[in-house]
Amino acid sequence: MYKILIADDEDNIRELVRVSLEDEGFEIHEAKDGVEAVEKAQKIKPNLMILDVMMPGKTGYMVCEEIKQNPATKKTFVLFLTARGSQIAEHTASDKGGDAYMTKPFEPAELRKKVRQALNIKS
Repeated sequence: MYKILIADDEDNIRELVRVSLEDEGFEIHEAKDGVEAVEKAQKIKPNLMILDVMMPGKTGYMVCEEIKQNPATKKTFVLFLTARGSQIAEHTASDKGGDAYMTKPFEPAELRKKVRQALNIKS
């Protein structure tokens, strides 16, 4: 079973992402800030992380860098899901090791599609 870690400081966003993905059969974990995201990632070693950029404690960029530098989690697919819809933000996400990028608000069907593609799951 694929493990997904959702890291966002907004409860309603985490809930919307979880609800969008839970019918897909994934094991879903949540973190409410960057520090908790790193701790949980090191513990559960998710296949995929969905990261907000702006979070307390550590930004999504900082979390991504830590995840990608740790041998135990460096293969984790990182999908940034953020309200920052600029090319600069998308470029920064890529520079920090992010694998994909989506902006909020998002369509649940599009999120499911990106997650399936990231995990190489045929729809």
